[in-house]
Amino acid sequence: MANFAKSHVPQFSMEVYQNEYLPESGREVNSIVTVTATGGGTVGSAVTPVYTAGRGPSAAVAVMVDCSGSMDYPPAKMRGAREATAAAIDALRDGTHFAVIGGTHVASEVYPGGGRLAVADASTREQAKQALRRLSAGGGTAIGTWLRLADRLLASADVTIRHGVLLTDGRNEHESPEDLSAALEACAGRFTCDARGVGTDWEVKEVTGIASALLGTADIVADPAGLAADFTRMMETAMGKGVADVALRVWTPVGTTIRFVKQVAPAVEDLTARRTEAGPRAGDYPTGSWGDESRDYHLCVEVPAAGLGQEMLAARVSLVIPQSDGSVQNLGAQGLVRAVWTDDMTASTSINPQVAHYTGQAELAQAIQQGLDLRKAGDFDGATAKLGRAVQLASASGNADTAKLLAKVVDVVDAATGTVRLKTRVAEADEMTLETRSTKTVRVKK
Repeated sequence: MANFAKSHVPQFSMEVYQNEYLPESGREVNSIVTVTATGGGTVGSAVTPVYTAGRGPSAAVAVMVDCSGSMDYPPAKMRGAREATAAAIDALRDGTHFAVIGGTHVASEVYPGGGRLAVADASTREQAKQALRRLSAGGGTAIGTWLRLADRLLASADVTIRHGVLLTDGRNEHESPEDLSAALEACAGRFTCDARGVGTDWEVKEVTGIASALLGTADIVADPAGLAADFTRMMETAMGKGVADVALRVWTPVGTTIRFVKQVAPAVEDLTARRTEAGPRAGDYPTGSWGDESRDYHLCVEVPAAGLGQEMLAARVSLVIPQSDGSVQNLGAQGLVRAVWTDDMTASTSINPQVAHYTGQAELAQAIQQGLDLRKAGDFDGATAKLGRAVQLASASGNADTAKLLAKVVDVVDAATGTVRLKTRVAEADEMTLETRSTKTVRVKK
């Protein structure tokens, strides 16, 4: 991992929202931790700042393009993939290391080849685009091999930010789910990766699983004509990252148990199982790379019972970059979660608006996923109940984007009560879009 000079890292700040008051027997403490990074894009190494053409941190990017046989049906998919990859290459900053990988049942280096990365400038961009013309469809799909090649290539550069972009149009049929899981485990923490499914013949849980494991974004591009714009946006976001390998460090006192740690905005991502121990009663939860942005996390802890009038520090949250030598760089932001026991019923029973909002957003994501699974399994009553609840939650929280997607799968009779009817015919692209974007949340209205 890169060793960062403090002066080049974005400025991080942290705010904690919670109701700290518990009733006499209360033990569960919930808080929303908002982390904001500003002034990024100028990260360098501690010894010799590695700037990329004077703008932003050093970066390496690997673009993995599905070249399996199905990419030719229709031919617009392969054409769209070539154009999208060319657009992504155009969006690279000068000085960025990059490679293009063709993915079938094996992974091949399309550009530059020879187990190395090219460095972006006018001439390498042009050469890469020429190489894209040779991309043709044929063969199977083994995504784990694509990821492992991307990892080897990205690791060859001494850079701050390592990022992958993966495009697929089909199911991962030429390796076992265990092989893909093993590849994801090997790559986790080494680079972030955005995953995109083009068309409607791919598996949503596979694509979202890749993005989740590698702390990137997932989305559907149902029409190949939309790929170039999507790839340009993705690459611009990647180029805006200023610092990698940031971890949320949570310290809790003796007798306190962490129930869960979840990212809840801009999307729901459960980080609980990804904890790595970080000294006595402390653990690190990975958050990936940051540019100028803000994210929200829901921390739930169980504290030991205490008497009325007592108070305690339930958790201390900080931001760190763990170093390869076992040391740590502290990013300066810190938040404290408190517990105070009271017999004031009004104080102890009120739910903090932030906590209530994000609890609802997490339930919304779960209700959509369960509803769509039940619909596929033929349990239409169960699906109606779950998707009705999703409509109700989306309406109450003002999540208009999700409400629109739901309305393509169900007929909404009454959003406020969650009364819906399943549509008899649903376009596959609409159902897949709802499933892929189900974890996207909206912020609390200030």
